[in-house]
Amino acid sequence: MKPILKFDQVSKHYPNGVHALKNVSLEVMEGEFISVIGPSGSGKSTLLRAINRLIPISGGTVWLDGQTVSNQHGKKLREQRRKVGMIFQNYNLVYSLSVLQNVLHGRLGYMNGWKGVFGLYSEKDKQEALELVKELGLEPFAYNRASELSGGQKQRVGIARAIMQNPKLLLCDEPIASLDPSSAKTIMELLRDMTQKRNITCIVNLHQLDAALQYSTRIIGLSKGKIVFDGPPAQLTDEMIERIYGTSRENLMMGGKDVDQADAAHCA
Repeated sequence: MKPILKFDQVSKHYPNGVHALKNVSLEVMEGEFISVIGPSGSGKSTLLRAINRLIPISGGTVWLDGQTVSNQHGKKLREQRRKVGMIFQNYNLVYSLSVLQNVLHGRLGYMNGWKGVFGLYSEKDKQEALELVKELGLEPFAYNRASELSGGQKQRVGIARAIMQNPKLLLCDEPIASLDPSSAKTIMELLRDMTQKRNITCIVNLHQLDAALQYSTRIIGLSKGKIVFDGPPAQLTDEMIERIYGTSRENLMMGGKDVDQADAAHCA
């Protein structure tokens, strides 16, 4: 069985001298639900953004679905990016548009330029979007502006839009960092259940260690741009947690909401 994603000795150096990734190698198989954990500045956001070339890497190779991503441009890169859905901490919705219109944006990568500009979606796409809205419990808000929703509802729209893209891989960058504990639980359950149902591989950057332990099939621990742990949640010992974060497990189980500031500054 071929991996859906492969990093081979991937490095990323920013102009200010920060080495965000240092010779990272990993393989991701179809259907995995992976949480990437680590302190602020450990390279989590950089790792995620290197996958679909939102940032260029400095060395090594990224393979997605059997093809290199790291040297793709133009049409080839757009075709590769169709395979990768993204969910963001700040939702990245168009707030003046309806929930349904935001979900339909997941199809833009498949449309000719002028059709996309004028929002000329097929009836099949519209029906599929409506089904996703229902599945996520947003049917009463389908025609409401996205600006009218709560944080948890906005993130559900983000999930629906990403699933609408029909991706092979779903990347989630701190998807619950801005949410209250109840909404965070809902979002993590939806991500796990919807990707499992569709056999979509999912990689989630998390600051919340308890969520990583509860929902993942595999955890990757980053520290200073290097992978220091890669395995099932059951193997993540207290000693390993301290090695990743430089602090004890007890200090990390409060569902902290700090953001990967070093990464975010470079990837904004």
